[in-house]
Amino acid sequence: MTIHTPSLDWLTDVTKFAVHRLPAYSDHKYYATLQEAERYADMAWRHSLNGSWKFNYATNPSSRPVEFHAPDFEYGGWSDIQVPGHIQTQGFGQMQYVNTMYPWDGHSDVRPPHIPEDHNPVGSYIKSFVLPEHMASDGQPVFISFQGVESAFYVWLNGQFVGYSEDSFTPSDFELTPFLQAGENKLAVEVYQRSTGAWLEDQDFWRFSGIFRDVYLYTIPSVHVRDLHAKAGLDASYTKGLLELELTLEKAVAAYAAVDVKDAAGQIVASLKADFTDGKASLSATLDQVQRWSAEKPYLYTLFIQIHEPDGTLVEVIPQKIGFRKFELINKVMHLNGKRIVFKGVNRHEFNARTGRAISREDMLWDIRTLKQNNMNAVRTSHYPNQTLWYELCDEYGVYVIDEMNLETHGSWQKLGAVEPSWNIPANLPEWQDIVMDRAISMLERDKNHASILIWSCGNESYAGEVLRNVANYFRATDPSRLVHYEGVFHNRTYDDTSDMESRMYAKPADIEQYLNDNPQKPYISCEYMHAMGNSVGGMHKYTELENKYELYQGGFIWDYIDQAVMKKDRYGREYLAIGGDFDDRATDYGFCTDGIVYADRKVSPKMQEVKFLYQNLKLIPDRGGVTIRNENLFEGTDDYELVYSLLHEGHEIARNVIHMDVAAQTEAYIPLTLVDTAGVDAPGEYVIHTSLVLKEATLWAEAGYEVAFGQHIFTVEDTRPQTVPAGSIRVVHGDVNIGVHGADFSIMFSKGAGSLTSLRYAGREMIAIPPAPLFWRATTDNDRGVALGFEAGGWFAASLTRRCVGIEVTEEQTDHVTVTFRYTLSIHADVQVAVAYTVFADGSLKVKSTYEGVSGLPNLPIFALSFKVPADYRHLDWYAMGPDENYIDRAFGARLGVFHNEAADNVSGYAVPQESGNRTGVRRVDITDDSQRGIRITAPATAPVECNISPYTAFELESAYHQYELPNVYYTVVTVAGKQMGVGGDDSWGAPVHEEYQIPADQKLEFEFTVQRV
Repeated sequence: MTIHTPSLDWLTDVTKFAVHRLPAYSDHKYYATLQEAERYADMAWRHSLNGSWKFNYATNPSSRPVEFHAPDFEYGGWSDIQVPGHIQTQGFGQMQYVNTMYPWDGHSDVRPPHIPEDHNPVGSYIKSFVLPEHMASDGQPVFISFQGVESAFYVWLNGQFVGYSEDSFTPSDFELTPFLQAGENKLAVEVYQRSTGAWLEDQDFWRFSGIFRDVYLYTIPSVHVRDLHAKAGLDASYTKGLLELELTLEKAVAAYAAVDVKDAAGQIVASLKADFTDGKASLSATLDQVQRWSAEKPYLYTLFIQIHEPDGTLVEVIPQKIGFRKFELINKVMHLNGKRIVFKGVNRHEFNARTGRAISREDMLWDIRTLKQNNMNAVRTSHYPNQTLWYELCDEYGVYVIDEMNLETHGSWQKLGAVEPSWNIPANLPEWQDIVMDRAISMLERDKNHASILIWSCGNESYAGEVLRNVANYFRATDPSRLVHYEGVFHNRTYDDTSDMESRMYAKPADIEQYLNDNPQKPYISCEYMHAMGNSVGGMHKYTELENKYELYQGGFIWDYIDQAVMKKDRYGREYLAIGGDFDDRATDYGFCTDGIVYADRKVSPKMQEVKFLYQNLKLIPDRGGVTIRNENLFEGTDDYELVYSLLHEGHEIARNVIHMDVAAQTEAYIPLTLVDTAGVDAPGEYVIHTSLVLKEATLWAEAGYEVAFGQHIFTVEDTRPQTVPAGSIRVVHGDVNIGVHGADFSIMFSKGAGSLTSLRYAGREMIAIPPAPLFWRATTDNDRGVALGFEAGGWFAASLTRRCVGIEVTEEQTDHVTVTFRYTLSIHADVQVAVAYTVFADGSLKVKSTYEGVSGLPNLPIFALSFKVPADYRHLDWYAMGPDENYIDRAFGARLGVFHNEAADNVSGYAVPQESGNRTGVRRVDITDDSQRGIRITAPATAPVECNISPYTAFELESAYHQYELPNVYYTVVTVAGKQMGVGGDDSWGAPVHEEYQIPADQKLEFEFTVQRV
């Protein structure tokens, strides 16, 4: 039925979500000639309308320009806006971030399908265009495609109503032919932020609106394949390719299809031919010994589908890439091409810090390369279908995809974490079935030909019910080559059959093991785990260790890939990455949008170091005689890599070699190494055998020589020589207030009044700007705040600031050394005792020993450390420690022992909310120097290394800042040496504690030592 008069009632009518919109179809390209198709050239039959449009913003429908679509409406004074792009990122309306609640919560008391009337922003767009000559002259129909508009929109052309659509993340196509005129045409689009669709789009993201994906006109040839379905499977032996091709014409006419199947080298490996009957054609073939598609080797064939008129005239050529693969359940285990698969995945929002979800090809290329470089093999399109290009890249680069339909109704059933589905949608409400099913159909029909997609997902966090069960059954009936995922049935097992797998969010390792040990009926994945908010991803190894322990554990998807922080300027005009609330948006969920292992400006965060290591398919386990290479790939050996191995003494390389080897998939081999024998390890000290696998040749995603995996073996050769005290003499001065220790070219002062070391002067240079003090507090991380560490352990915050020196002792006063000990009591408990002993030697070196005597009944310590300040000029750091990126006791698997360099400022990681960052474990040595390379060196024995955080800021300055720009100007380098700091955790960010073995009980004795000397 043709509708000529649109209605605003559609915005709240669940039955009106597509008026005059074309049925969904495959995302293939088509050309007039084979030569164009082979080049994958820009489509001549497509004309982009991207660019500058005229624009008007209204806060609600009643204030919009109602007749703006009329041909004679004057809009010359309107603003300009870029398409694709969001309304809010271009200076109109209100930026707002919320997670689970609906954005109007607290403003409008509405329930679905009703929407706020006083605040429903309307964007009125106008674009004038002249139809290109080649599209106007051939008499063929003309269509328009909107690839993404949020959340509902009406379309007019030359004053006549064209159509209406909802579903922000799949294409909406309309025919324009009846409304076109010669010369200039006026296209008018009216976009609404709130609609019934908005009730279904309560994802954890910024609430944008507008035309944020491509818009283009297109026409078609006289015979056109509107839809194709290419099924590229494997036989039972996983060696023969089974090709089935279904073609559907725009209109039923006499024609035939000739199809050439070409391999990656361009050789024809099969040819097919079939006539169309009633507008449809089916073709099939069996190909012997095909190259199979997988993330490890994403081999693609190309179908060149050539459409001919009966007389043989070539009308259309479609290049369609396919990958032969078979995804299936075998004995309750997910298999790809006959092998058990493990997803080493991440959830990914489409996001750019400047343009929001209007991301570019360059953004996507950066993302796909970053995934591959860091050993991620899978992505979940959280929580909506992505741009078509993303799936093409996943096909080409090799990334497994859970393709998730555009659905989340989180705020309708979970409030403040409590499950309360009294008004949940879609639930079992039949009136919501069609609008939800439409989203499933739109996704499947567009994306069905992508080899990378293994699983269809029924959306995210929408509870459970008959509506979603019907969606799952649609997926299975329409496309049995893939499995179906849905996590929400965890909350209502009545609908457990909605999902083919047990999927959970933020389940603890113990909970996962409980499921896997209790007669599981489905394979398990964590569709979200390792909540990477701020300084996080601690304890990830507890999940990856399940991969080889349980056959039915099949991996997970980190939450999430990229911080959703938005570039903004502070009051002084300096750019910073803004979070929820920074735009005066209320309601908001503040910094909960920064959960990425990549920062919003597309810089890799230090968390990636751990992810890359724990996601390695290739495990290297060296010892003094060689290295075990365990190849956990499903299909590919190690022939594409070189084994680079080296021997280091105290961090300095003394030997290196490269060999070629090939360890077959699913096997392991021990490769003897001769470095230790040939280079010799006679000198006492610490040795590291470092092994790595690097690319022999450049790939799409990395240059030759790029390291994909590493492993280390550390051993020591004991120094059997007797330990001696540095030669020389010192002079100790006992003043009324100060104790001075003086030697050749150095002077060290201890103050009875300050209760600490107050001066460390080498060659006239003063190194102590602020005296050392015991430290028991770290700047709380997002995870710390989520578990209320400040409430539970805030006494340690006060204890760090309110110690009292209760004793000073001078002992071992000899001609060549002396020890000064300070004893402290703390406000947290009268029985807690802390001592810091400083032993000065004749060469000016200072050995520091800090001791804590524990007391039961106190909260665990965040850290036990000694912190002091040196002048800010001493900012260059040279480390021999675990690195190169920051690491913690529960996030150190990806760190390697070595020598590396950075600046103190580098240790303030780019977390949107300032917090603890920049720590290094396993510190044997760190030099802190100025531009003239003079300063101090901190050392600890390899058998008892310390942790260090060297930064421009104290824990308390970081604690007090809510944004990076709130941090003070830099006046010092803050040196914090710790015996131990608790882990950072990451099971979730709203209550999961750091795992017990990575905490610091307060009832134990703790001590650590380090030495300070001049550089």
